[in-house]
Amino acid sequence: MPDSSRNQVEFVALMAALMSIVALALDALLPALDPIGTALAVSSPSENQLLITLFFLGLGVGPLLFGPVSDAIGRKPVVYVGFMLFILSSMVCVFSQSLEIMVIGRILQGISLSAPRTISVAMIRDTYSGDYMARIMSFVTVVFILVPIVAPALGKFILDRLGWEAIFHVQVGFSILVCWWFWKRQPETLLPDRRTSFRGRLFLDGFKELINYRQTVSFTIIWGFVTGSFLVYLSTSQQIFEQQYGLQDAFPYIFAALAVTIGAATLLNGTLVVRLGMLRLVTASIILYVLTALVYILLFYNSVNPPVGVLMVFFGVQFFAVGFIFGNLRALAMEPLGHIAGIGAAITGFVATVMAVPISAYIGLFVIDSVLPMFIGFLVCGLISCLILAHFYYTKSGIREGY
Repeated sequence: MPDSSRNQVEFVALMAALMSIVALALDALLPALDPIGTALAVSSPSENQLLITLFFLGLGVGPLLFGPVSDAIGRKPVVYVGFMLFILSSMVCVFSQSLEIMVIGRILQGISLSAPRTISVAMIRDTYSGDYMARIMSFVTVVFILVPIVAPALGKFILDRLGWEAIFHVQVGFSILVCWWFWKRQPETLLPDRRTSFRGRLFLDGFKELINYRQTVSFTIIWGFVTGSFLVYLSTSQQIFEQQYGLQDAFPYIFAALAVTIGAATLLNGTLVVRLGMLRLVTASIILYVLTALVYILLFYNSVNPPVGVLMVFFGVQFFAVGFIFGNLRALAMEPLGHIAGIGAAITGFVATVMAVPISAYIGLFVIDSVLPMFIGFLVCGLISCLILAHFYYTKSGIREGY
């Protein structure tokens, strides 16, 4: 555990920086989706969503390799490999001549960035546990949220002056800077006596152990449904605000304002979680998530989109709930897995992401000229999450036992 408050502050900032490269790779590209589609002769604007959703597919697949390897050789070398692969995959994106090649580059970007993303979670779990782990995760997420606030505006600034290719160059420069900081300042958190041997059955053994924890299974599945519904917003927000509402110039600032609601909730979560506990906060937030979507559907079913201010209020409440959900869900899923944190982070992240990508892609097909399908997706995914949560409460006496 960090030995001073100063070390803890730097630890939080550094873990957030490792995660923030993912946000930069996602959100800075949003204003450039249409120009990239034009440059690559994409026939339908909805195909541009693939550059977001399939990036997440890479994020889900990569940890299956990086997680167990980090349990065997330590956390830091895996982060270095991830950064090197990210630089190479970014060059693939820059020199793409077709959507197919660009999609391959984006998947490879997701795979490579899954290394720092997964290892940051494993390092937090190496160092903290229980509600204090959730507290640190909340503070890390607050710092991480700063990137989505500024990334679309930064992406549009770069796009207007240097072209969409320069966005990838900036991402590479930022990753090199974070890698240098990580190398200079972050000690290894997985000591040699806690490492496991890397063998062919490591993933299978870890998965067999993981599914014996009701807590991990329940909250990983909920994480997948909530992430899937929220990913619809990430992949279609540019289309909604620029095409449905005609707010091309205002889009980065609208996106930033909504990101602030998530950051505010996450910051508040860091204060409340030790007092109220992760489970209570997740329960209340999922209920709010469902009720907000339900009210929107009742008010605007079979009608045109509401004024943008009204839509932002609903999004703001929805994402305020998300700010409490995400950090706590992952901490709850990881809590029983301290002894296999690397493979645990890999498997839970993989399962949640593999669930989220098809959910998002399916719902996104219906978000063409109305926002209503997105809120229907929020409602359905939220209701399923509530059912899983109710089942968990019913059987919570077995939280730390096997089935």
